[in-house]
Amino acid sequence: MSLPDLIFISGLALVLVGPKKLPGLARQAGKFMAEFKRQLDTEMLNIELEERAKKQGEDPKVPAPEEPWERLMRPLTDSVSRTKQEFAAMVNPAGEPPKTGEEPAPPARSAGGE
Repeated sequence: MSLPDLIFISGLALVLVGPKKLPGLARQAGKFMAEFKRQLDTEMLNIELEERAKKQGEDPKVPAPEEPWERLMRPLTDSVSRTKQEFAAMVNPAGEPPKTGEEPAPPARSAGGE
């Protein structure tokens, strides 16, 4: 990716997300990438160790019914779910209702005559 591409993507993210939420979004993206890389490295190491054990005739200490791709995807799926929840909480703070595109109903007036 070239420098003009990075500048364009950064500008687009700034316009879409806004200057207040962009640092938090970047932080979440960094956490997600670090978690993804860590999980991928761990699972690749586990698969490599299993293959070595099979070549040496040893019995790997991993449950057999689970496929390797399932082991790879489970931590990733968990990480994506956590990141999605954190992002949703960051975009819609607890006090704000989620934006659905519809106009909110006007607040009900009390009988006090205000």
